[in-house]
Amino acid sequence: MPDPITQRANEAGTVGKALNVLDQVASFGRPVRFSELLESSDYPKATLYRLLQSLVQQGMVSYESERSAYVLGVRLVRLAHQAWRQASLAPVARRYIDALSLQIGETVHLAQLDHAQVLYVDKRNAAVPVEMYSQAGKVGPVYCTGVGKAMLAWSPLEAQTPIIEQQSYHPFTQNTLTSRRALRAELDIICSRGFAYDNEEHEPGIICVALPILSQTGRVLGGLSVTSTTGRHSLESLAALVPHMKTTVGRIAEDAESWRFPDQTENPV
Repeated sequence: MPDPITQRANEAGTVGKALNVLDQVASFGRPVRFSELLESSDYPKATLYRLLQSLVQQGMVSYESERSAYVLGVRLVRLAHQAWRQASLAPVARRYIDALSLQIGETVHLAQLDHAQVLYVDKRNAAVPVEMYSQAGKVGPVYCTGVGKAMLAWSPLEAQTPIIEQQSYHPFTQNTLTSRRALRAELDIICSRGFAYDNEEHEPGIICVALPILSQTGRVLGGLSVTSTTGRHSLESLAALVPHMKTTVGRIAEDAESWRFPDQTENPV
């Protein structure tokens, strides 16, 4: 099954393909040569080159002649900053996750759904930082992250189904959910319990507890998680932090009512 980014690019024509290449350049996290992009690209050499030139002309990508490499462009940085201010929950939530982080001393994540993925929009490190995959700006899978499952569990059924269908169900660890049936069963448990866990499902030794951030009408605005290690916490001890988290998500949701965030669980008309 194709990943969500590639599938959307194929459906969106030239613009979608260009955005797919932009995602590819960004995924390297460093200046990247054309040969490296070509090696991992689904597009023929001539098509990839044409798309890159279009991105360069539009300022979305820059070409560094000294290193013969492509990097993200300044225009993209400006657009990303505006998107963070206008479409991200992060500016609204900042002071509340700051306070929660100081109160509990563990890693706090703020996330939103980006179609069939989790987009981490902000993060506060623990008092004693822990190395882990998640960083602000990164995307992660829904099916094996606590914050992803929390947001999915409270999404309407018509939004849940396509997200569930698009997951890869790759077994990152021995605890990873590896089927649609297992994920649906887990979502039922999460709704009954009132919060979600990541029980070493994405990274060994990393656990978390997560809650959705809901509008007054029950719409999923985002998700909040507290993450730690099995050396410092158990799932039960993380669950003891849920009352503090509920206060935080309630305050974020209240402030967010005056904002209009794009609904990333719906396909545009």
